[in-house]
Amino acid sequence: MSENTLPSGCRDLLGMLAYAELLAFDRMAADARLAPDLHRRAVLCEMAAVEIANHRRIADRLASAAIDPAEAMSPFLSALASYHEATEPTDWLEALTKAYIGDGIADDFFREIAEHLDEPDRDLVLRVLHDDAYDEFAASEIRSAIAADPKIANRLSMWARRLVGEALSQAARVAAEHGDLVALLGDAEVGEQLFTRLKQAHAERMAAVGLNN
Repeated sequence: MSENTLPSGCRDLLGMLAYAELLAFDRMAADARLAPDLHRRAVLCEMAAVEIANHRRIADRLASAAIDPAEAMSPFLSALASYHEATEPTDWLEALTKAYIGDGIADDFFREIAEHLDEPDRDLVLRVLHDDAYDEFAASEIRSAIAADPKIANRLSMWARRLVGEALSQAARVAAEHGDLVALLGDAEVGEQLFTRLKQAHAERMAAVGLNN
């Protein structure tokens, strides 16, 4: 298959990822205002800049295959917007936990499904996932806050569980509406194994910052 031809499942994946990156830019730019100082605000703004650059990379790939990026994104507007509307952070630590936990789950999913793509799309998906340096920044902020006030761990653990619940709810919705996307995973057994790995990675991510899964 030509690298400029996209099967429907890959088109759906790139469309969803393109919109996820666009929303991430919007969210991080807004969440930066919750930062307690200018240094932290600048870091989150830098993260937002990376998200919009990643959105452009994916949009360019779609355009190269004669696919309108807006049309590819549109089927995912409702599900992804619903997730973000239901998980609007109220303070800096909730914003960081959402970036660390919520985006981490999404990254794990995209990383897993990328293994089922042909090049150049496999490499593209892997390249636009969140940078480890930004994950460590968020994790360090969460760990420091918990060390200063251990009671924060309970609040953030509840928030993280809410993030996961909303993410799984919208993921089920997307799966029900986009069979070609789900077909990228192969049979049901592969999907179950993927879900098990996602749960394990999430538990490890929670433990790494001192949160209860």
